[in-house]
Amino acid sequence: MKNDHTRRSDEAGFSLIELMIVIAIIGILIAVGVTGWKAAVKQANEAAAVKTIRTISEQQMLYYNGHNRSTFGTFDQMLKDGMLDTRFNGTTPVVEGYVFNLKVIAKSSNQPASYTISADPQQSEGVGATGKNHFYADSNSSTIHVNSDQPASPTDPPLGQ
Repeated sequence: MKNDHTRRSDEAGFSLIELMIVIAIIGILIAVGVTGWKAAVKQANEAAAVKTIRTISEQQMLYYNGHNRSTFGTFDQMLKDGMLDTRFNGTTPVVEGYVFNLKVIAKSSNQPASYTISADPQQSEGVGATGKNHFYADSNSSTIHVNSDQPASPTDPPLGQ
């Protein structure tokens, strides 16, 4: 009987090595999960940025047509007309992790009205960039240009190529 009691006390609980192995496996699983989650968030931010650029471009055409084909709207003007929501308050709004810049050029005697819009990943301290790609569109075409290294321009390849 004494022998049974000794055997049970030897078998109770985990050894230190077993516990360290379990903690190491959990750590590896968390690292893989966090990396995958961050990549998914960046992809979602990029998809939202592309969709937002398309929406702004569509709203710019509506604004242009609604103002006798003479001008495109700034963020403030389009907000005032109810064409954009309050996420676009200010000169450089941040939406879904991307910083949007809109430049409107007024119609003159030697050039038509035009606009350019860019979306660049927001840089957060301690977190890094909220996306990888930079996007650009303008009033001359319905094409969105992309650059993975620097702010995009009309000379960069179109999205999807």
